[in-house]
Amino acid sequence: MGTLITNKNLTIVNFAIVSYFFLIWLINFYEIDFVLIGVLRELLTIPFLIAQIVFLVIGIKYLIKNKRNSLTIISVLTLAICSIITIRSFF
Repeated sequence: MGTLITNKNLTIVNFAIVSYFFLIWLINFYEIDFVLIGVLRELLTIPFLIAQIVFLVIGIKYLIKNKRNSLTIISVLTLAICSIITIRSFF
C-alpha cells in the first residue's frame, strides 16, 4: 500500500477531488441545469465526499511520515479547506 501512495499520486487525487467540488459550486453558482450534469452530480457526490475524508486522513499521515513536498502540502491544505467548506455547507 505504501508504494501506491506517492507525492505525485496523492497530489493528483487531492486536486481532482477539490476540482470536482469547485465544479459543483460553479454549476450551482451559474445555475446550469442539464439532465446529464445532474445525473453525474448525483452519482459522484457521495463517493467524492467519502474520498475527500479518506484522502485527507491519508494525506496527513503521509505528510507526517514522509519527506514533505511543497505541492503535496498545498494539495492537502486545499483538500482540508474544501472539506471544511463542504461540511459547513450541511449546517
